[in-house]
Amino acid sequence: MIRKIIHIDEEKCNGCGLCAEACHEGAIDIVDGKAKLMRENFCDGFGDCLPNCPTGAITFEEREAPAYDEAAVKESQRKKAIVEAVRQMPHHPGGGCPGSKYMSLAKDEPDEVAAPAAAKPVSRLRQWPCQIKLVPTRAPFYDGAKLLIAADCTAYAYANLHEDFMRGKITLIGCPKLDSVDYSEKLTEIIRDNDIQSVTIVRMEVPCCGGLQRAAETALRNSGKFLPWQVVTISRDGRILD
Repeated sequence: MIRKIIHIDEEKCNGCGLCAEACHEGAIDIVDGKAKLMRENFCDGFGDCLPNCPTGAITFEEREAPAYDEAAVKESQRKKAIVEAVRQMPHHPGGGCPGSKYMSLAKDEPDEVAAPAAAKPVSRLRQWPCQIKLVPTRAPFYDGAKLLIAADCTAYAYANLHEDFMRGKITLIGCPKLDSVDYSEKLTEIIRDNDIQSVTIVRMEVPCCGGLQRAAETALRNSGKFLPWQVVTISRDGRILD
């Protein structure tokens, strides 16, 4: 059928992800750093995504497209709601999925002490789990913590992430491109409800990593706290850019 549907100009798109967040139907995904209309039958043609595009990459067009499938949209929303409800469930050390049980990780030496240059590398991970989607919003390891919010890829691009950034911090990692949830709400709870001392955000230079930075910055604002924070950007070849 011929109907009104959105069109995304990939040349103008900067991969910010705001349109995907604004699309309540879930028609848009960020793929390879660009917004794409992945499910045409989820697009209702009302354009909630248009006002959120900072580059004007989204417009309307009339073309052949499958009809809007409200039933499929509602089913998808129902499944996402279940996933979100599970995410919000507290992770207790004594129960639940073994991989999601939170715990503090004991170290043989103080995290404040750097490992000698010739010594075997030391893991600086202080807690488990470390994925943003899996960590609890409240846990003893947050007490007085310096928080590191890092993009997944930074540990592979920047060889000395453990010593230069993770040492002495609680580490939370995520990828806004691969995870289909908004990190800002959970990060807000973590910062607001715990004795967090500072926040360091380590991201890659790629545009899609901007979603992680925005989520952390939004969480800092919404927490109502004034904390020291910084953003560090890593290049693809492992250099610190700022």
